[in-house]
Amino acid sequence: MPAVDRRKQILQAAAQSFALFGYKATTMDQVAKIANVGKGTIYTFFTNKEELFDEILYSVIVEMKGLAESKIRREHTFFENLYRVLDALLEFRDDHELFIKLSQEVRDVGTLKAREGIAKLERVILDYLEREITSALDHGEIKPCDPQVVAIVMFKLYIALTSDFNQIREPLGKEEIHQYIQLFLADGLAESS
Repeated sequence: MPAVDRRKQILQAAAQSFALFGYKATTMDQVAKIANVGKGTIYTFFTNKEELFDEILYSVIVEMKGLAESKIRREHTFFENLYRVLDALLEFRDDHELFIKLSQEVRDVGTLKAREGIAKLERVILDYLEREITSALDHGEIKPCDPQVVAIVMFKLYIALTSDFNQIREPLGKEEIHQYIQLFLADGLAESS
């Protein structure tokens, strides 16, 4: 009979609890119950809830980075790669309820640790976008610009099209999202003279 990896079991239970209840409402008792271990067992691996949360965020960040890198095809254009990565991140976000719950908690309660968690995840995405924008600049694929500014605009546009928009109307499909990113970022709104 294989040995049970208690640490992994606790991390899975904690991820489930944070995704269901958010950071603020998650307790070590809940995690212990979901993991089917004693609360003391959790403390053999993690000092407190904050450390447990940080470990989960770290693993999500590593997974996100790996996913984004796996979608890049250097022989393709910047925008082809951007669409592929954004599609993958959208699916990733849909599969990870933690994102949704933390966003709700930040909006509804303003929990500092949830806000910090969202900020860490956003920073990873922004850093990634800045690197790819810089690479596209170096290869002459896009007009001269400040990569940091463009990364923030891209990210906020993506959030607006995939999340904010869903609160007022039926969600946009991937192709519609691509078309609006093309319109706003690649083509611009102004008619050519």
